[in-house]
Amino acid sequence: MSGCLPELAAGGAVFLPSDPPRSGRVAFWTPGGEPPDLGVEPEELTVVRAHGSSVRRVRVAAVLLPVEQALPLLTRCRAIDTDGNGQASAGGSSGSTAFWGAAALLALRLLARGRVLPGVSTEGFDTWRVGPLDVEDHDRVASLAAAMPPEARAVAVPGLSPLALPTAEPLLRAFLDAVADSLTRPPAARHVSQGAAFAVRAPQRVPEQRAWAAEVAAGRDAGLSVSLRLELGHGESFRAVVQLQSLADPTVLADAADLWSGAATAPELFGPRAQVDTLLTLRRAARAWPPAARLLDAAAPAGLDLSDEEAQELLGEAAESLSAAGVAVHWPKELVRELTAAGILEPVRRQGTQSSAESFLSAGGLLDFRWRVALGDQELTEEELERLVQTHRPIVRLRDQWVVVDPGLVRRLRRTAQSTMSSLTAIDALGAALTGTVEVDGEQVAVTAGGVLEELRSRIADPESRAAREPQGPPTALAATLRDYQLRGLNWLNRMTVLGLGGCLADDMGLGKTVTLIALHLRRQERKATAGPTLVVCPASLLGNWEREIQRFAPGASVRRFHGPGRDLEGLDAGTGGGFVLTTYGTMRRDAERLAEQPWGLLVADEAQHVKNPYAHTAQALRTIPSQGRVALTGTPVENNLSELWALLDWTTPGLLGTLSSFRDRYAKAVEGDRDEQAAQRLAVLVRPFLLRRRKSDPGIAPELPAKTETDQPVSLTREQVSLYEALVRELMTEIRETQGIARRGLVMKLLTGLKQVCNHPAQFLKEPAGAKLPGRSGKLELLDELLDTVLAEDGSALVFTQYVTMGRLIERHLADRGVDTLFLHGGTTVKRREEMVEAFQRGERKVFLLSLKAAGTGLNLTRAGHVVHYDRWWNPAVEDQATDRAYRIGQTQPVQVHKLIAEGTVEDRVAEMLRQKRELADSVLGTGEAAFSELSDSELAELVTLRRTTR
Repeated sequence: MSGCLPELAAGGAVFLPSDPPRSGRVAFWTPGGEPPDLGVEPEELTVVRAHGSSVRRVRVAAVLLPVEQALPLLTRCRAIDTDGNGQASAGGSSGSTAFWGAAALLALRLLARGRVLPGVSTEGFDTWRVGPLDVEDHDRVASLAAAMPPEARAVAVPGLSPLALPTAEPLLRAFLDAVADSLTRPPAARHVSQGAAFAVRAPQRVPEQRAWAAEVAAGRDAGLSVSLRLELGHGESFRAVVQLQSLADPTVLADAADLWSGAATAPELFGPRAQVDTLLTLRRAARAWPPAARLLDAAAPAGLDLSDEEAQELLGEAAESLSAAGVAVHWPKELVRELTAAGILEPVRRQGTQSSAESFLSAGGLLDFRWRVALGDQELTEEELERLVQTHRPIVRLRDQWVVVDPGLVRRLRRTAQSTMSSLTAIDALGAALTGTVEVDGEQVAVTAGGVLEELRSRIADPESRAAREPQGPPTALAATLRDYQLRGLNWLNRMTVLGLGGCLADDMGLGKTVTLIALHLRRQERKATAGPTLVVCPASLLGNWEREIQRFAPGASVRRFHGPGRDLEGLDAGTGGGFVLTTYGTMRRDAERLAEQPWGLLVADEAQHVKNPYAHTAQALRTIPSQGRVALTGTPVENNLSELWALLDWTTPGLLGTLSSFRDRYAKAVEGDRDEQAAQRLAVLVRPFLLRRRKSDPGIAPELPAKTETDQPVSLTREQVSLYEALVRELMTEIRETQGIARRGLVMKLLTGLKQVCNHPAQFLKEPAGAKLPGRSGKLELLDELLDTVLAEDGSALVFTQYVTMGRLIERHLADRGVDTLFLHGGTTVKRREEMVEAFQRGERKVFLLSLKAAGTGLNLTRAGHVVHYDRWWNPAVEDQATDRAYRIGQTQPVQVHKLIAEGTVEDRVAEMLRQKRELADSVLGTGEAAFSELSDSELAELVTLRRTTR
């Protein structure tokens, strides 16, 4: 016996019921001896109890405990329980104590499952009782009652009474109800609306609540369940028949009409109150679904005839409401079948059926939209579809079968028939085929595609695996060996441009997008249909890099710069044939009309994030230049928001993503604002064939790259920095709290910018003149000195990025004073000087290269560096990654250490954590950098910028 008190293990226990139930008590005594010492004075009482094979009236001294106080003692003495099959087992405690211990455990298990209902006792007291009990619960109660030993039954008697013991199961149920009534109140008061009744400890007489309690429990704690069985009536009408199921034996079913007429088989299995429980359940059902009230008006609730509207209600919300009220609805499965529907995209017949994907796209083919509605595997005819559109019934007869008609399907059929939607263009149809949906009058409906459209979808879906299934070697004129992933990228770009679709190669910086594009140009020259010059538009800093790469990997191809004074395109067709023309975004914008006059075989936008704003003049000018194929090259297809992705792909493949406003409504708001995973998945399916993205960390992409280690380097503020930081927060937060709208956003940006400058160096924030003291005033500058001392001592090289040219000049002067020669590249550096700096650094003539993040974060190859220092943060992980990739790229042979300087306890510290979270979402959503903080509330902003810790 596990923990039963010794004085109880040898003694006896009986439950003495009472009305109200919570006044019932458990009596503990020791036969032939003193009652157990439980800290309560014993009482003398007369009881009728079993004595051998007879029943006697005896006088005993017993300890009487309320049920609630007796439960801990009983559960410790449990030695009789029921297992999953309802079988009893015995232990070493006295029979009566062990039995009531098992009963206590059963009661607690029922309460833990929420099996409790309100009721009114025989004497009219408010009470809680166990219920509803399912079939297994009934079995457990019956099995435990059958195991009740005779000595566990007793009844207190006043004076002379007939010698009779209570029967086992009613006594056990009385105990279970007493436990429920003792432990359920007062928390259950939340679930009833009967004033103080059912919520307080003191018994209350509430006979007027008896009907309410019975109605609450009806159908839940009865011997039956009630359901509606739908049957065919006369003609094409339906009838709901009231059906009863026994809970004692779920295989026993009967119609309510048979129970009322006495024709039901084994009516005793539905309980002694079967008719009352049925009526109370139907009364509750009538509140959930008003037509059920007609069942209560009849002499016997046999059933009711349904109108079309009522039958339709039972197919949807009404069935759910009835189910919640405890009444299930059963439709005849053998009579009702559902329609399946899908949209079909097919070529417009008046233009003929194109024979190939290439001709389909080049001819600008149109496609019609129609519905394919099927019953099973049989497509309905036009006449049958018309009948569905015209019907106003929830169930119709089609092909000798009863068919459930989805009202939504009928609406879509009717809307399509009346739609003014013109035939889809080839590119719209392709987008629909990829996503499996098309918009019809503002509603997205499912579609399938066949024929030439399915051929096209199959050819472009899953770019990597498709390229692997269509292996093709590099062009013969290429003077390079392509890696496997570069060859797959070449084959993908070639397939897309041959189809006239275009694409965005969005590999990580340093994975060789330039050589892949050069190979694509050479591949296109091998076919007369695709041969022609390639125009490359890129930042000015990359002109030299493109020219060198072309001369290296395609020595037979001509290359010219269309940039600077004296630029011209004369003799382009005859002189360069299938060569390259290189120009900058600024030159392209100014000379877009001249460039648009030339027949370009391929148009390439390198570092295409420069045209991410579709409203900017540069992006608009680029759209005016025609070509046979368009390719965007960028390591960051999305820097800030999904509208940038739209801008890139709408240039490479116009119309693919619809208008910008529709794209924002359908995708951007759902993904960026609501983090809608399904919308993100639909967008990924649509975009994936047109955007190839590989990362250095992907398996098999760049296994030869050495390790890259990124480390946050916390630094403490100096006392001067702390004073400036706190003063700036105090001053500007006061203004921000009193300002609204655009003015407030401007102040927020001013605050963030000022705080970042304070963290960099007081001289930057205070705009001190040249010659001002720099050492000893900035924790960041001191750490930079330590890092560079270590790098230079090991004969290493480092890149130092800052977003502020002013800070770059301060670092340049400070390092010069320490005898460290540096290079400094910023937005004002000329193209020629940039190229000289890059060459000097790569030759090892300078060990430290200072760079403005915005001007030098892309396009440069600086693999000489083994260390990258981010002196301050851009607060956009994509931009920082681009900058780091100046060193960490193909050709790098040494491990790269990335150091990110962060001022402890400041806004930089908190944003660093946000950046880590933001990087995890970079594949689907990127925030808007510093601008996002302008939307914070005053309290949120104060939490962000308040200085937490100062150590100097």
